[in-house]
Amino acid sequence: MRFVAVIILVVGSSALASAQQPRKAQAPPKPPGTPATTEPATERITAPPTAPPPATASPEPGFMEPAQVQALLHKVWLAQYRINDLLTEVKPERWKVSDSARQSFNQTLGNLRKGLAAQEDWRSQFEQRPDSMYLGYELYVAMNSLLPRLDGVAKSVSQNENSSLGAQYSQAENQLFDLQQALQPYLTYMMRNRDQVLYATQTNLASCENQLGYALHGRMGRATPMKNVAPVFKGHPRHRRTKEPEANAKSAAQAGGKSAETKPADKAAPPAGKPGEKK
Repeated sequence: MRFVAVIILVVGSSALASAQQPRKAQAPPKPPGTPATTEPATERITAPPTAPPPATASPEPGFMEPAQVQALLHKVWLAQYRINDLLTEVKPERWKVSDSARQSFNQTLGNLRKGLAAQEDWRSQFEQRPDSMYLGYELYVAMNSLLPRLDGVAKSVSQNENSSLGAQYSQAENQLFDLQQALQPYLTYMMRNRDQVLYATQTNLASCENQLGYALHGRMGRATPMKNVAPVFKGHPRHRRTKEPEANAKSAAQAGGKSAETKPADKAAPPAGKPGEKK
């Protein structure tokens, strides 16, 4: 009887111990028809945080896009059109001035029209090639030459014809000056870049020459000495001075021999004795 009680106690304690152990998580059932494969354990890698976009570099002083340059050149064309329109309203033949003063003013008007034509020529070329530093410089010079002529015309018109018309000339002059000042930073930008490129090229060339000299040092053989060779000069041939005395001596000897042959023999001189003494 005691033996049966011991067996029951052992079986009950083992069942209680198995009930207290934690149960493992069971995998969810797979759908029917899928092959039974063992999936390897994979490591989850998180993507690194995306770097912020690089900040856009601020443009250099004076930098302009081609569209901006063309817009500025269009304003220059409008200023030229306004000046040509004002020139049609001037009537110097009605002024009460001397003929010399009227002739001088007409000459100023002619120079102003020529300057406008030259400026338009450079402006149109620069509009087609806004990256040309040469064309931009020529346009800047043409605009600079028009300013004093416009100032002279404005003063003459205000004094002799109409102060209101003279004020319009002054306004056109100021507008052209403002456009010239707006163009100057862009020209400075182009010249500065060209200068930097040229300086970098010269520096790199000098560095390459030094490196090449160090690399070839000792690899070339020594220079072979050359014999002294008299240089041959091209031009009119000249006789050496050393031959001139020899030629003169030969000619003198020949002349002396001829004179000795042609000269008669001298008579024999009488024997020396006392005067008055007979032999």
